[in-house]
Amino acid sequence: MAEGIRKELGGTAWAVQVDVANVDQMVDFSRNIIAEYGVPDIVLNNAGITVAGPILDHTVEHWRRTIDVNLWGVIHGCRLFGAAMVARGQGGHLVNVASLAAFAPTRLLPAYSVSKAAVKALSDVLRAELAGHGIGVSVVCPGFVSTPMAGHTTYVGADRKDLAVRRLARRRYPAERVAAHILRAVDRNQAVVPVNLEAEIGYALSRISPRLMRGLARLG
Repeated sequence: MAEGIRKELGGTAWAVQVDVANVDQMVDFSRNIIAEYGVPDIVLNNAGITVAGPILDHTVEHWRRTIDVNLWGVIHGCRLFGAAMVARGQGGHLVNVASLAAFAPTRLLPAYSVSKAAVKALSDVLRAELAGHGIGVSVVCPGFVSTPMAGHTTYVGADRKDLAVRRLARRRYPAERVAAHILRAVDRNQAVVPVNLEAEIGYALSRISPRLMRGLARLG
């Protein structure tokens, strides 16, 4: 990815490994970034993990790690870089990647759905708080995207890994299209951004008929 940025856009990218769930690592990371390059204009919180299977088969550790990465990682990124943007006084934009599961929960992804719903709520609250500082906040909610995520998911109960990998591959919706939605969200300061058809339908139904969404959550 860094090579592509240099060649096609004339920019430069560096990779740094950090555990977004670890507050000390995130504090050091944010301080190093700001000291070396200044306060970022745009921050994208995108790290996430998935545990798939029945809620009663989720262990405490499954819950803890999912919440730590998917929610606390976003909290750390927003808190640290958001505070720096406010102090700088020149605006900025925070982008938090949630999921279709944020408003269309499923019994197959209980901890994941909970964490992503929390990310959406966090983004809504933060958008209200930071608006007066000229800082935008967008929550991006993709549907099914053809990434390797299904292959890295932890499965409990029935093993659905092969099926999930095949379904995501057949979806043929590349991550690059999600990136385009993110750029548009920043440019337009959009609050909630459902990405692709199933996300758009899910978001609309969640607002029109919550009862129907609760019924769909039972599907496996």
